[in-house]
Order: sequence, then C-alpha cells, then structure tokens
Amino acid sequence: MSGRPQSLFPLFSAVTALDGVGPKIAQNLTQISIEKPRDLLFLMPYSGIDRRKRDTVQSVDLPNVLTVEVLIGAHRAPRVRRGAYRVSVEDSNAAFELVFFHARADYLKKVLPIGERRIVSGKVEFFDGVPQMVHPDYILKLDDAGELPEFEPIYPLTAGVTQKIMTKAIQSALLRVPKLAEWIDPAQKERSRWPDWLAALQDSHSPASLDDINISSPARERLAYDEFLAHQLTLALARSKLKKAKGTISQASGGLQRKVRIALPYVPTAAQERAVKVITADMGRPMRMNRLLQGDVGAGKTLVAFMALLVAVEAGGQGVMMAPTEILARQHMAGLRPLAESAGVVLDILTGRDRGPGRQIKIAALAKGEIDILVGTHAVFQPDVQFDDLRLAVVDEQHRFGVRQRFELGKKGDGVDVLVMTATPIPRSLALAQYGDMDVSLLDEKPPGRQPIATALVSTGRMEEVIQHLRQAVSEGKQCYWVCPLVEDSETVDLTSVEERFKHLRAVLGEGILGLVHGQMPAVEKDAAMTAFESGQTRVLVATTVIEVGVDVPNATIMVIERAETFGLAQLHQLRGRVGRGSQASTCLLIYQAPLSDAGEKRLTVLRESEDGFQIAETDLKMRGAGDVIGTVQSGVPRFRIADIESQSALLAIAQSDARKLLNDDPNLTSQRGKAARVLLWLMEQDRAIRLISVG
Repeated sequence: MSGRPQSLFPLFSAVTALDGVGPKIAQNLTQISIEKPRDLLFLMPYSGIDRRKRDTVQSVDLPNVLTVEVLIGAHRAPRVRRGAYRVSVEDSNAAFELVFFHARADYLKKVLPIGERRIVSGKVEFFDGVPQMVHPDYILKLDDAGELPEFEPIYPLTAGVTQKIMTKAIQSALLRVPKLAEWIDPAQKERSRWPDWLAALQDSHSPASLDDINISSPARERLAYDEFLAHQLTLALARSKLKKAKGTISQASGGLQRKVRIALPYVPTAAQERAVKVITADMGRPMRMNRLLQGDVGAGKTLVAFMALLVAVEAGGQGVMMAPTEILARQHMAGLRPLAESAGVVLDILTGRDRGPGRQIKIAALAKGEIDILVGTHAVFQPDVQFDDLRLAVVDEQHRFGVRQRFELGKKGDGVDVLVMTATPIPRSLALAQYGDMDVSLLDEKPPGRQPIATALVSTGRMEEVIQHLRQAVSEGKQCYWVCPLVEDSETVDLTSVEERFKHLRAVLGEGILGLVHGQMPAVEKDAAMTAFESGQTRVLVATTVIEVGVDVPNATIMVIERAETFGLAQLHQLRGRVGRGSQASTCLLIYQAPLSDAGEKRLTVLRESEDGFQIAETDLKMRGAGDVIGTVQSGVPRFRIADIESQSALLAIAQSDARKLLNDDPNLTSQRGKAARVLLWLMEQDRAIRLISVG
C-alpha cells in the first residue's frame, strides 16, 4: 500500500497553517495531543452555550448566559485604582450594567459609544440587587449580529488556548476536509440514518442544541463508528494474516492427556473439557491458532493450558508458558510438576534469576529438545533462548504484557500457536476492542468443591477487633493474607505501609508466624516468604498486591484487605480469589476508612454482593472507564477520540462483524469500498493495518 493518499495531505500538514495558530499556540495544543489539522477535527465539543437573542434580561432566572440588544448609556470609571469600570445599558425592558476590570477607558468608549445600539452576549448575574454582565463574551454592531452562532460549541482547552482561538482553528481545519468515498456499508449507513463523513464533521462542530452534542446523535455516532471500524479492520487484518500464516499441524491421539486425567484428584468441568477440545482441534489445523482463554478466578485455566501443551509435546514439539512475575512462574511450575510427572514429560523453568552455568545448561537442553515444556517470565524473550521445535506459546495474564510481546513470543518458532490466558474477566466491549483479532474460549464454571467466600465491610475503627479475630483463627491453625496498599509510609498519604503493619501484627501475634512479601524485596527473600507460607510454616502473610494474581495456597481461608476503598474493583476481586481455593469456608474482610465516597461505597458493596467476575467487571467498566480498567496504553486498548467503548459496545460489535465481512469478501481491499476503507485506515493512523496490507 503506497504512501498516504494525496487527498489527505491538507489534514496532515502543520497545525500552524490554520487561521490564528502561530508557533506558540501550536506548542500549547500539543498538550492535548493536537499536532495537525486532522486532530482538531476529532476534538468534539463537550457542551454548548445558547446564544439566541432575547428581548430582555428581565424575569430570567439568573445567573444565565444571555444575548440582548442594548442602548449604551453612561460610562463610569473606577474610583479606586483596582476598581471596576461600569457601563450602564438598557434593553427593551430593563437596565443593567456591563462591568470590566483592568479596562482601558479609551478602548471601551470606542467599542461602546454612548447613545448607540450594540448586541452584547455573556453571563448575567445579580450583584447588590443589580443585574451585571462582567466582561461580555461578545460586543457586536447590529450589522455584525450574524457572526454570533445561535448555539456555540464549547471545546476542551489547554493553557494559552481560548475558546475563540480553538473555534477559529477548528473552523479553519474544516475548510481543508476533502470529499472522500464512503467506507461504511451502504445498508448499515441507511439503517442507522447516518450522514456522509464531511456532513457528520460539520454537524458535530456546528451543533444547534445540546442534543447534537450527545454521543448518540447521528453525526457523532457515525464518527464513532468510523473509529471503531478502522480499529476493527486493523484487528481483522492481523487476524486474517495469522489465519493465513502457516501454522504447524500438531496432532495428538490424546494419550498424554488421558494419563493426566487419570492422575487428577478431581473431574474437570464441562467448560474445561469444551475448551480443551476446541484448542486441540485448533492445533491440528494448518492455520496458526490465536486464542484467548478467559476465566474467572479459580476457573481452572492452568489445567486447560497444560492439556494444550501436551498436544504440542505429543506431536513431537515443545511448549512454553509465560507468566508476568517470578512468583507466578514458580507457582505454575509447582502446580504443573505432578501433572508433568504423571504424563512423563520434561518440565523446566527459566526466569531472570537463572544466571551463569546453570542457565547455559538449560538453554542448551532447550535447543536440543530435551525440555518438553518451559515455564518462564520475560526471560524467555531473550535472543539466546532458542527452542528445538516450539509449537505452542501460552501467555498468562495477557494484560501485563503488551500486544507486541505476544507477537515476539510467536517468533520463537515456525508457525507457533498462541494461547493467551487472563483471569481478569473482561467485559465484552473491552474484549472486542482489545482482543478482536483472537478467537475466545470462556471458562464460566467453577471446579466442584469450591466454597463461597463470605465478604464483609469493616471500618478502620474496628481494626483491633479484626486483629483479635485473626489471633483466634491463627490459633485454630488457619492461614491468612493481609494486604496493604503502600510499601513504605509516606507523609502525604494516610495509608498504613506493609512494613508498619507487619511490625504491629508481629507484636500482637508473636514471632515466627508472620511472613512479609512486597515488590521491593530481593527475589530470594520473596520466594522464601512465599515458600514458608505455602508449607504452613508461617500463618499470616502480610503483602502488597504482588499476590494479586495466581498465588494458590488452598489452606489460606482469610483475606484482609486494608484501605480497600483505594483499590479498583477488578483488583479487589482478584485478591479475594486468593482464598476459597480449598474445601474450607473462607472470609474476605474489606477494611475501609470512613467516610466512604459514593464511588468507594458502590465498589465495596458490589464486591460484597457478588462473586461473579464478569458482573463485577461490567460494573467496574461503567464506573471507571476503559482506560483505567485495563491500565496502560501499552496494554493494547485503543484510545478513541470520539467513540466511547463503555456506552457504545453494540456499535463496536457491529464494526467487528462488518470489518470481518469486508475482509472476507475483499481480502486485499481492492474493491471500491475496499479502497475507501484504505483511506479510512490512513485517516485514523492505523499504521499497523497499513503495514499488514502493504506486506500482504
């Protein structure tokens, strides 16, 4: 796909080419990610001001923005140096004052000549019983009244850029918009009654009322759909590229899986069996697998992944399982070792801690094919880590890795199948946005024997009571996690640090039964603390959120989360999922500091009332918005300028099926609509898609 189409050049030129935008203002605009005319087109007004002309300010609820024609009366200069300059005016029914501070009298006499009529528009409010308009937004001669919009759009601003400058720049950018061929499916456009692209832009930037600013207005909805469509085309292109990418056929008779099933102390759930079946079938096809395995806390994803890894091994190849942290990698290793032994496969681990001769031995064994399955952290990405015949890469907790790393791992072998796992239930809309290039398997059942977790809210005022309960539980042989939000005390933030809490609990509960884990400890100490807790040597583990994901100690039945109101919902759900993993009843105590904000109270109440991760995730999304729920930009969730993932997920789903259909009918985008879609990809700066088409 050759370079950017010429028709788009005016939208990608310097922003200084626009009216009223000099180098200084251009610099200020970069603060809100505006670097070219195209960016201004997608900066939507978030509100508007009614500037329709009225006869009088009389009997209007004040304060209010009003536009009236006035007769100009006396000017009164300030009596004191920093006082106000006042101009008396009369509309058809009432007298009021125009008020100016730091004003130049000669200038005001020129724009407001006594005895003449002017149109003034601005906020009118009472001061000492007299209506006043302080610094009118507009003062116009009657002949120029047409310059004033009846409804004025209000834009997000940044330091050094006023509404006037912004409006002028946007109007100037609109004059550069070319006429482009339609990329939306005609039937879809008609069904939704959407305007053409240019008309949609013009309507959005010249709204007639607040209804036109609404995200569901036809113009705004069409522009949102354009963003979704470009994004979903990119994912669909990546998906078809992977589908076309030659995979390695990994076929297995199921012999190794049968050995593991016999050794299991429980029967896998129907959801687990379904997922294993689908994945095994995927791996037996000549196309590369690119699948997301989504399951709530404790749904048994690790077993499904291991069964998939066995397919790779039985077919004569190797598998790798990547975890985001050392703790999690070692945990996977410990959990999978007995299963690997029952199947007779060679399992090993590689993390950043492997150095020197030990590391070299592992790497050599891997390259010779002597290790069947490797468990590891980021260390697996290093260039000298080579496999003899890598067939399957399993990535755990995908949101901790960027999309780029997912592809990197796939490059470690020829046509490697990729299985991504996440225990963070993702609302459907986000799954579409982030994983639209993948096929999805859901684990929506909990393994049998899992006990429900009783969740209670306790205020910090009852801390000593909680500690006494804990002392009792520990004396009965129970184990507990105690999670704190910060690692060290900070003067500015009133949160108990993990170090302080550890000392306090040790003083109450005694030496030797407490462990401590946080992100700033050396890895060896962290591991020792985890091992002591897993073996039951320590009874209480005081920790930060490093234990959020995947830590599995079946005997731990109590989870205390201190200052729970400072955590996100998904994170609280993950933390709570560390207990309730054995056959005993479990408890989660959410300790909060009163008074709770409305949002804080809602979060904690939702958690107390539900254990359904998907329901919790939907609530989290509604409360916090997409960017926060997933975290960083690197996570792969796109930043849309107009579209809103939360409220427009139905639109996103339409864009996904439309993008897939378009590429199915026209894989190289060479039809009339296909060519228009290419222009859309350039317009929306979907560089990855453009590269995929160019090489495709």
